[in-house]
Amino acid sequence: MSRFNRRVQIPDLQLPKYDNAEEEGDYSDNYGVARLTATGSNVSDDQEPVMGVKVLRQASRHRDIKGDYLDVPSHSYLMKIFQKQGDKQVLFADKVLKFTASGKMKHRILLITDFALYIIDPETNALKRRIALAAVEKTCLSELSDNFLAIIIPTEYDLLMASTRKTEIVAVLVEATKSASDFELEVVFSNSFEYNADAELVKEIQFEEVEGTHYYIVIG
Repeated sequence: MSRFNRRVQIPDLQLPKYDNAEEEGDYSDNYGVARLTATGSNVSDDQEPVMGVKVLRQASRHRDIKGDYLDVPSHSYLMKIFQKQGDKQVLFADKVLKFTASGKMKHRILLITDFALYIIDPETNALKRRIALAAVEKTCLSELSDNFLAIIIPTEYDLLMASTRKTEIVAVLVEATKSASDFELEVVFSNSFEYNADAELVKEIQFEEVEGTHYYIVIG
């Protein structure tokens, strides 16, 4: 199988934040390349063990954690999506950037409930994917202070995305998985890891930090 290297220099730019429901329609498609940046991770003292060797900004430890950043109860289409599956509680809701198999990034809504993860297209309000918590094996993160995480699902294909609230997502997944199945979700920290971009395509991501500027290399 042929392989290729793509090295992309990433400027120190913040990913878009969507703290208010009023910002829901604010999208653009000008993310031709992923932007890896120092993250304002939301981490409390009780979530600190999840971070392992992550490089954290000191100020990030004191940010408020809301869980539901979209006010899900005020959006009937979101309520219908997860209630139809029998889920009872929304543990996390926010807008993220998700990698496609081809390496492009798309705006998506991420919902984490007491039983599953939901990926929703905010433009069409359509459910794109539901992943049972029981199907999640581990999460992979770099050892740098970036916004990227991969959620590994061995029975399907993996999920690679970027969020300024990555720390909170990981913490919620760990706790939700333990509550739902009494399974301890593995959190792997490495500057090089593989993920299944689709059922038949494995990609490797390598992270580097050069003179304060972050880089990533995708090898397909």
